[in-house]
Amino acid sequence: MRGHGRVAGLPEWDRCAVMGVVNVTPDSFSDGGRFFDATTAVKHGLDLVAQGADLVDVGGESTRPGAARVDEAEELRRVVPVVRGLASEGVAVSVDTMRASVAERALAEGALLVNDVSGGLADPAMIPVVAEAAAPFVVMHWRGFLEGPNVRGVYADVVSEVVTELRARIDAVVDGGVRADRIVIDPGLGFSKDAEHDLTLLAHLDRLADLDRPVLVAASRKRFLGRVLASPDGAPPPARERDAATAAVSAIAAHQGAWAVRVHEVRPTADAVRVARAVAGARTATGAGTTEGAL
Repeated sequence: MRGHGRVAGLPEWDRCAVMGVVNVTPDSFSDGGRFFDATTAVKHGLDLVAQGADLVDVGGESTRPGAARVDEAEELRRVVPVVRGLASEGVAVSVDTMRASVAERALAEGALLVNDVSGGLADPAMIPVVAEAAAPFVVMHWRGFLEGPNVRGVYADVVSEVVTELRARIDAVVDGGVRADRIVIDPGLGFSKDAEHDLTLLAHLDRLADLDRPVLVAASRKRFLGRVLASPDGAPPPARERDAATAAVSAIAAHQGAWAVRVHEVRPTADAVRVARAVAGARTATGAGTTEGAL
């Protein structure tokens, strides 16, 4: 993949950025209820920054398979005070929402980035709001809410199809007024994909470079890692026991040029992306063509 990318309207880092997750929800798959109160959520966000997060992604609605949607008023109640509190402390805040009204309020309170897992498909008002605010926007590969047949997508060639569908979505978002240099793409690991699809996408992140946009990889604690780490009887470890595996994915993504990785447990990933950066720097310093000592 070509470099880590630059997103207009956001700070620039010389390595893969780390996006820490703050779920202000009672039902997220890995940490639901832990940071449900605004004061606790703000403190957690500040702790993530202290551990090495470059951005903090605040969400008030779970997107796990089968999760019930919260109403607009409740999502606003959950998200707005946390965004306000973190932004007032100088934190670079992303808002994780599919609702234009929530994105608009969060941007007004100091959020810098809108992370919409539907890429603007869930709410027709989202793209006009983002365009009007000139905000950076994450466009994730999405095939609908994770219920019924959408929980498991069917693909003949998952990499080609994800690239093609993301390209179409980028075009639609740009046509809606969002500047191309403010768009980030996300392959949507775990969304309408099974473990094999997720692993294949990670193995071919370089193919996303064809879209010429910075890439966000959100693999943290996801189901496919549970599958990889399953015991001999097939039982996956609990979500919160997948952080070492998440850091491994972060190192792989950083090595392949991802712009950012989104994680629940920041410190291991912050270390991983810095090691990846150091190795890339050493390779550049000694010459990419050097083969002495190759494995």
